[in-house]
Amino acid sequence: MLRQDRSLVENLFSQGHIKVLVCTATLAWGVNLPAHAVIIKGTQIYDAKRGSFVDLGILDVMQIFGRAGRPQFDKFGEGTIITTHDKLSHYLTLLTQQNPIESQFLESLADNLNAEIALGTVTNVEEAVKWLSYTYLFVRMRANPLVYGISHKVFQMDPFLEKHREQLVIEVGRKLDKTRMIRFEERTGFFSSTDMGRTASHFYIRYNTIETFNELFDAHKTEGDILAIVSKAEEFEQIKVREEESEELEHLIDNYCELPVAGGVENGYGKVNILLQTYIGRGEIDNFSLISDSAYVAQNAARIVRALFEVALRKRWPAMTYKLLNLSKVIDKRLWGWASPLRQFSILQPNVLTKLEEKKLTIDKLKDMRKDEIGHMLHHVNIGLKVKQCVHQIPSITMEATIQPITRTVLRVRLSINPDFKWNDQAHGTVGEPWWIWVEDPTNDHIYHSEYFLLQKKQVVTKEQQFLVFTIPIFEPLPSQYYIRAVSDRWLGAEAVCIINFQHLILPERHPPHTELLDLQPLPITALGHREYEALYKFTHFNPVQTQIFHTLYHTDTNVLLGAPTGSGKTVAAELAIFRVFNEYPTSKAVYIAPLKALVRERMEDWKLRIEEKLGKKVVELTGDVTPDMRAIAEADLIVTTPEKWDGVSRSWQNRSYVQKVSILIIDEIHLLGDERGPVLEVIVSRTNFISSHTEKTVRVVGLSTALANARDLADWLGIGQMGLFNFRPSVRPVPLEVHIQGFPGQHYCPRMASMNKPAFQAIRSHSPAKPVLIFVSSRRQTRLTAIDLIAFLATENDPKQWLNMDEREMDDIIATLRDSNLKLTLAFGIGMHHAGLHERDRKTVEELFVNCKIQVLIATSTLAWGVNFPAHLVIVKGTEFYDGKTRRYVDYPITDVLQMMGRAGRPQFDDQGKAVILVHDIKKDFYKKFLYEPFPVESSLLEVLSDHLNAEIAAGTITSKQDAMDYITWTYFFRRLLMNPSYYNLEDVGHESMNKFLSNLVEKSLIDLECSYCIEIAEDNRTIEPQTYGRIASYYYLKHQTVRMFRDRLKAECSVEDLLSILTAMLDVAAHHGWLATVLNITNLVQMVVQARWIHESSLLTVPNIEKHHLYLFRKWNTGKRMNNSEDMTGPIECLPELVDACGGREEIFFSLVDNELSAAHVSQAWNFVLNLPAIDVQMTIKGWWEDPVQTHNEISIPIIFPGVQEKKWISLHADQEYVLQVNLHRIRSGYKKGKQDSKAIAPKFPKAKDEGWFLVLGEVDKKELVALKRVGYVRNKNTVSIAFYTPENTGRCIYTLYLMSDSYLGMDQQYDLYLNIIPASVSAQVNTEVAASVGDLLLK
Repeated sequence: MLRQDRSLVENLFSQGHIKVLVCTATLAWGVNLPAHAVIIKGTQIYDAKRGSFVDLGILDVMQIFGRAGRPQFDKFGEGTIITTHDKLSHYLTLLTQQNPIESQFLESLADNLNAEIALGTVTNVEEAVKWLSYTYLFVRMRANPLVYGISHKVFQMDPFLEKHREQLVIEVGRKLDKTRMIRFEERTGFFSSTDMGRTASHFYIRYNTIETFNELFDAHKTEGDILAIVSKAEEFEQIKVREEESEELEHLIDNYCELPVAGGVENGYGKVNILLQTYIGRGEIDNFSLISDSAYVAQNAARIVRALFEVALRKRWPAMTYKLLNLSKVIDKRLWGWASPLRQFSILQPNVLTKLEEKKLTIDKLKDMRKDEIGHMLHHVNIGLKVKQCVHQIPSITMEATIQPITRTVLRVRLSINPDFKWNDQAHGTVGEPWWIWVEDPTNDHIYHSEYFLLQKKQVVTKEQQFLVFTIPIFEPLPSQYYIRAVSDRWLGAEAVCIINFQHLILPERHPPHTELLDLQPLPITALGHREYEALYKFTHFNPVQTQIFHTLYHTDTNVLLGAPTGSGKTVAAELAIFRVFNEYPTSKAVYIAPLKALVRERMEDWKLRIEEKLGKKVVELTGDVTPDMRAIAEADLIVTTPEKWDGVSRSWQNRSYVQKVSILIIDEIHLLGDERGPVLEVIVSRTNFISSHTEKTVRVVGLSTALANARDLADWLGIGQMGLFNFRPSVRPVPLEVHIQGFPGQHYCPRMASMNKPAFQAIRSHSPAKPVLIFVSSRRQTRLTAIDLIAFLATENDPKQWLNMDEREMDDIIATLRDSNLKLTLAFGIGMHHAGLHERDRKTVEELFVNCKIQVLIATSTLAWGVNFPAHLVIVKGTEFYDGKTRRYVDYPITDVLQMMGRAGRPQFDDQGKAVILVHDIKKDFYKKFLYEPFPVESSLLEVLSDHLNAEIAAGTITSKQDAMDYITWTYFFRRLLMNPSYYNLEDVGHESMNKFLSNLVEKSLIDLECSYCIEIAEDNRTIEPQTYGRIASYYYLKHQTVRMFRDRLKAECSVEDLLSILTAMLDVAAHHGWLATVLNITNLVQMVVQARWIHESSLLTVPNIEKHHLYLFRKWNTGKRMNNSEDMTGPIECLPELVDACGGREEIFFSLVDNELSAAHVSQAWNFVLNLPAIDVQMTIKGWWEDPVQTHNEISIPIIFPGVQEKKWISLHADQEYVLQVNLHRIRSGYKKGKQDSKAIAPKFPKAKDEGWFLVLGEVDKKELVALKRVGYVRNKNTVSIAFYTPENTGRCIYTLYLMSDSYLGMDQQYDLYLNIIPASVSAQVNTEVAASVGDLLLK
């Protein structure tokens, strides 16, 4: 019956309109319709599975009888059972005695065990046996063993059924192993999940179905075959052929089945096939039982076809994958693949669609037609627009692929995807459109790479181009072409193909062999010949690598490139080269460049101790965090810095003598040349070579890196002959390394990470149960999630605190000092966390505990691999992707990072081998297998940022013409690689002619970019290049030229604060260059807000440490009564910082009395320290210049400070259009006098690094909103005099200039003074001075 008919009968019966209801047994379970009397007529029912009649189960009888008696109307109910005579006693006993419920779990044990293995909760027989003990089956097996085939004797010998459960598990394990759903090693009892098993578990496919698939499914089936296979799935077992349906099924075959039906009407699977095809063809079915069967078939078939699609994708069969993806969409949409894709839109009428199909109008044709043309073809003019809109809503993308050979066997593909359709929320939803993208080789019928890609709504609307980067293998001889195919996951007829052509591909040169490690006698440290140097080392002999390179580094001046795996003592090599400078060239400097601040910090901590304290040499750190003054740098013997900072410093090498004094440049991790920050390293070395070719004084360059593939190119570029090149194999490690790579499936990042936790725990248990372990994850959140999961696994062990190697009470004391709540929890179990979000002290605590082996496991973000050298016995890299905020998706770590993390495995002094376990996304497993053992070639990434570096050289005056720019490129590493691997850089052939053309186009393009950004000007002759102010600003502040262009385009004469939340101080210069007063003041306010982490409209009192909004009432209620008698000038509440300073008058007890009832003593003293150090500056001004008036023979006038609305204004006469100098005397008033050196650092508790207090002096004319002059002033220690040159206006009359003294660190401490000027006619004799003035005019730009 149909649903609505059933509902009608149910309603009539429940409302009492009909007295008798005749129904099937299922009604008793489904609907609650109580009655007074219930009659069971006959107890035999037909069981489709067995194909015969069986007795009604007692549960059914109980349920049916339960419907007798209506609680609100009857006192009792009546139940009657009518059955055959022989069954009567059977039912009587069942009714009078309670029967236990038995477990049916054994039937589906295989499916359930597979699901647990796929989840990772069960990994071996022992765990599976334990898992069974949680089931109801186990409870019943012990209570009633005979039902489950366990003899009494067996039960007595093994009361907990350990053996029996193990037997069950092993049997099921063998079954699953046979169908390839898991891999089961009987010897060790380990289970590991396979793609097939995970797919089965994910799509809820039964074991028998998988068995059927394995038997029937291969790479060359037609759609008809696929439907036949799906129909044989175990899920459809219960669909039986009923006599009365065969006629209608025959009718359905004739009308709706487009594909041949295997099995015909007589068989169950034939019936399933017919119903599925009818469902797709939207056929009409009359028979009610067929309607319900059809719904069941459709639901399950969609799921099974999706599962088959996953299987085909995992098996890498392209044609099959494509067919199955299409088939699954055909079932979802109920449309055959050959129907018009427009049928997916419900708003188009069927007759229109039929006409479109008859006229064979494809989507591509329709896209090219106008709406009125479409209307005419369909004889329905108005419909054209609707059709056209629908055509443009069908998802479509265009793809372009560029290929770059990395080695002769690996290609990197960069795929750009452009969305090309209109987004409509009704059709597409609000999230995004999913696509499958794969690379197929048509000749070998194989997929080399596949991924799931979500095109976000925003990206479609803004037509934003998306990029995918992946690697695929290539083989020699080169195939003719590969296809990249993109198919929509939801829409029929939405797909795109892009061809990768190998015709013009030039493979890179083969790499030269590695340096062999010679079998030398280890060199004793006495070879240094210096007692002080020897005292710096704890060991007595150098290791083999250091021994082999010792002579070259310590006794010669040749450039050196050392490629050796992490952990082979490269730092010592750097020290040898530095000692040589100390010995031979004591007046010159050594510069050590490390790519990360963390590395610089680590080297500083070490060298401050060893080189500065023990050798008495000056070591100076130069990073974004720490900028020492010129004197410190000039006196330093060793400068430790980051590439960006050194690039910024050496850009103006002509006028910085200390840059010219450098005699050695040591670059650590030089293989990061291929990274996104690589260009900076490239520029530094190219510039160094350039400088030494100009100054005739060679600078020695020493490069340190991991083992390289193309070391020869790097060596050529660094100017190294055969003697200075040492490139050892990756295997030459002092401690050998054993690497395990495991792949994990899953499209989505977080669940995939979660599935790695159990394997990580097992890796620790098997590889390093008692030695230190480092786990690298990609984010702070992952450190927490991983730690919490590991604790959960520990909780099931006998000793949950096994990783804690110290007394628990001691640990409790340490925990009490921590700030981070998660860390408090994890450290108690011996698990540390380490990431940038931790407080400095927490981080140090964790580091110490781990280094001293008090805790065994440390979970860290990937940056730790570079920063701090904590070797461990076992390193686990948990996932090799991180979330990239720019592109809003997960991207891979550079391979160098993974190598670096692995390099932390194996502690030279304790272990004889290290272990690394790398858990990756399964599709990347092959790539990592290849490159973790083969060194990775380093390519240049200078191309993307060439314009910025050219701009820097132009601003510095090194490049003055296009020819110079061409020469400059030939110094770079990029030029070396261009010759070796031309295809990587899109150069089609290496002939002299095309090379020149390629380079000059490059230079042209970069220079035009720079000219568009107002950074340079190309002269009339189209050869010489002039730097511009913007170019200098970009170079000085280290900004991209696009940024400066944005400033110039976006900064206007009146900018609000919100507009300015980008890069501040450079904007200040740009705004000053234009003379925009309001913008300059807003930018300085913004600088203050950023430093103090408070908004300017909030009370400036909130910048005092520990004072929050709810404390402000304390200051408001402060009033007379508590006053000292002599303070008559200030009454009323305190609203801002200067009032607070004034009220306290430098006396702590006044401040204390204000806040003591709200804050603790420690907090009060912290706050008072801030108040005490606030800069109160006294300002006095004079104007110097020349007056014609004989009365004023003197040439300076002091300016009285006029308070608003008090005295009358005194106007000062100045000549028009003439230069004057405003001299400002700044005097710091100390409120609380403290002896000792004053600290020039501003107090900014929220700002991440130490900041020097400084000031901006801004002179402007408010009425015209114009800035006259801007001057930066450093820290005012006591007194400071600043001169500001300015021109008076050309027009005579009165005007008011305002001088602003703006802090760059504090909110609410700014001052402003008005200068009342009376401009009198220009003097004749003043004209003579204009020449002098022109030379000073430059001050305005400074």
